[in-house]
Amino acid sequence: MTKLDTQLIQGSNRTDDANTGAIVPPLYFSTAFRHPGLGESTGYDYSRVTTPTRALLEDQLAAIEGGSHAFAVSSGMAAIDLVFGTFTKTGDSIIASDDLYGGTFRYFDTRRDRYNIPYRTWNGQNVADLVALLTPTTKLIWLESPSNPTMKIIDIQAVATAVHAVRPDVLIAVDNTFLTPVYQRPLTLGADVVVHSATKYLGGHNDLLAGAVVVQNAALAAQLAAQLTTTGQTLAPFDAWLLLRSLKTLAVRMRTHTANAQYLAAKLTALPGVAKLLYAGVGGMISFYLATGYSVDAFLRGLRVCSFAESLGSVETLVTVPTVQTHHDMPEKQRLALGITPQLIRVSVGLEDQDDLLADLTQAIAGAKA
Repeated sequence: MTKLDTQLIQGSNRTDDANTGAIVPPLYFSTAFRHPGLGESTGYDYSRVTTPTRALLEDQLAAIEGGSHAFAVSSGMAAIDLVFGTFTKTGDSIIASDDLYGGTFRYFDTRRDRYNIPYRTWNGQNVADLVALLTPTTKLIWLESPSNPTMKIIDIQAVATAVHAVRPDVLIAVDNTFLTPVYQRPLTLGADVVVHSATKYLGGHNDLLAGAVVVQNAALAAQLAAQLTTTGQTLAPFDAWLLLRSLKTLAVRMRTHTANAQYLAAKLTALPGVAKLLYAGVGGMISFYLATGYSVDAFLRGLRVCSFAESLGSVETLVTVPTVQTHHDMPEKQRLALGITPQLIRVSVGLEDQDDLLADLTQAIAGAKA
């Protein structure tokens, strides 16, 4: 079996050898494809169904996640919608880990209020507690690990084993945006569905919007394909091509993201203005609490290398304040119960020199003291 680093580099190579031998695969913009004759097809009919460029990307996404089928869609939220539109209906219910991207909860609230698909939350710790939440209407369990933004780690394999032992019909879906298949492959741990906001680490350059859904089971794939053909939230050819390009450097980028994040995590804890730091130990995402008496606004205004922006996973270091950005729609009581306070800062550590990053955060924190 080809190892991940090689698959990332070579997975889309040699796909045009019969025509030009191009090292970089060609980009097909065509929305329509000529049929040789009645009842005949080249395999491509209409771009909402499939395109050569998107098909190549989907093969690569499936390969790196250990799946059999992948679906490239227009955003991370489109990926979530594809999963829920395919596998849930009115009267069903879901269970979700309690610390997720705020937009995911907003989506869950909409499904609950408009379509009568309620959800309950689990704290991600005791798997027996999760099993106890299962009801006859439960169809799907949604997990993030590490969680956004408090970096909780969930034992995906333990969840999948315990849930499938009593309810093999319940699907386990994992948002793998933070760790990517470089550090975590949920399908190999027993999960049924993997979702990415490919805008983030898979894309990695703040220049494309995309999502991905990956499965191993052919029956699940057939259902997803039918839903996607119906709803049409597919990824455009140029974005698919850009994502193919970006995947080539995913492994080397993730290793540098991790090295820089580990360095900052070790150093920031010693700063007077940092009350507590949260880090999963791997990957490029860290969160920390500014100490009492330090102004979040002054800290953000003082940044010179890092950027105050609402995204993550790119080569540039981005700083986010979850309470007013990613989780602003969440009720305050729920935010505070999860530890998402006004002093919580989330940092997507980029690929800049680690000493420059530390110096920038250090001076910005020092300048934020009231």
